[in-house]
Amino acid sequence: MHLSHEEEDHNLSLSKFESMLKTNKVLFFDSEEFEDIILHYMDIGKSSLAKKALKLALEQHPKSTGLKLVQVEMLVFDDKLDVAEKMLNELYAIEPTNEEIYIQKANIHSKRDNHEKAVELLKIALKYTDDYADVYNLIGMEYLFMDDLELAKENFIKCLEEEPEEQSNLYNVIYCFEFLEQNQDAIDFLTNYIDGNPYSEIAWHQLGRLNYGLKRYEDALVAFDYATLIDDSFLGAFMEKAKALERLKRYEEAIENYTETIRLDDPTSYALLRIGKCHEKLGNETDALQFYNRTVHEDPLLDKGWIAITDFYFRKKNYAKALYFANKAIAIDSENKLYWKRFAAINKALNLFEEAEYGYRKAVEYGDYQLDTWLFWTDVLQYLGEFEAAVQTLLQASEYFPEEHEVEYRLSGLYFMLHETEKGIFHLSNGLRQNYKKRTLIQELFPVIWERKMVQDYIEKHKK
Repeated sequence: MHLSHEEEDHNLSLSKFESMLKTNKVLFFDSEEFEDIILHYMDIGKSSLAKKALKLALEQHPKSTGLKLVQVEMLVFDDKLDVAEKMLNELYAIEPTNEEIYIQKANIHSKRDNHEKAVELLKIALKYTDDYADVYNLIGMEYLFMDDLELAKENFIKCLEEEPEEQSNLYNVIYCFEFLEQNQDAIDFLTNYIDGNPYSEIAWHQLGRLNYGLKRYEDALVAFDYATLIDDSFLGAFMEKAKALERLKRYEEAIENYTETIRLDDPTSYALLRIGKCHEKLGNETDALQFYNRTVHEDPLLDKGWIAITDFYFRKKNYAKALYFANKAIAIDSENKLYWKRFAAINKALNLFEEAEYGYRKAVEYGDYQLDTWLFWTDVLQYLGEFEAAVQTLLQASEYFPEEHEVEYRLSGLYFMLHETEKGIFHLSNGLRQNYKKRTLIQELFPVIWERKMVQDYIEKHKK
């Protein structure tokens, strides 16, 4: 790899400095060399070496403003804000047009959560700087801290206009658009940006991601395709491209792109799972199972893998195999509501109603408050003759679904079964009011109650 002169000089300075530390022989560096060395160690988190370099630098260049500003930066990093501020005031008296003084003052105010003052100082720095992009970026970050996303976006865009080829700036701009839910505006912005920067794989990737979010899968696919053509090692773009192809039901091509992500890096459980799903859609059941097994082997904690393999066998009505995998999943994570719901459904299909009731109870205990879970649980309790428990379960469910005819008709039937006629009529009335057409639920679940003349008369009366 060919290094630029600047990189070569930088590497030589670092080697020379580290050699000096080993030999204890004092060598001379100019102040800019020292600045680069100190900032390098700060960037890689070696603060003790940065401090050693700063001490030697100030001994050799005691009047260097640049080095003193680096010292200020280190003081701010160490939260010694008062000392840093005092030094900046002294430097300001000497060099009032040095933009770095305003930037560091802004940094101090930012650390004190005085972001408005930080912005004010950064705007002064703009008058004296040659690096507008850096200052606009800092102003944008301050507006982010203040939750003013519009002004943050405005400054990040200015930053990008100064350095259009610095693609990392794009992320900040798009973040603001998305946070403000201006996805179409973001698409328009990226389309315009791409006109001037057609080989920006980041811009194409972001354009694809935004279109995907708006369910424009064809447009997303085109954008991801460009991103992968520009950079054939762009793993994220291949992954997103595969997802778009899957949405478009182009499963074989989706498999190719998921496979490409595995070629580029270690296989991820997500990619293996999606390949399995695509094979299942294509009817390649053996391949689907192979990839589902690889998924759970790669990441035993990924619940989607265990669910995929359990659901596969459940759909095939191979309940013994489905139960085997549901139990394996529960052994790994006994508090996963999705596992317990499947455990319950499988046992229900096997007519093991006590086990099914236990599964639904555990699913709710671990946070599954979906309507169908409450209803399945209640129906199993009813089958077991646990009418009181079924009523209590439905009353719990009604707290989450206060206007739900499925709950009301069941409560009505159960109260009639318990000979609590008044309550039965009350809930029957609620059910009829909420959804008269679904009154036949009583007939399906409580045929004996449905046949009662009193119930039929009440339904007829409600119709009138």
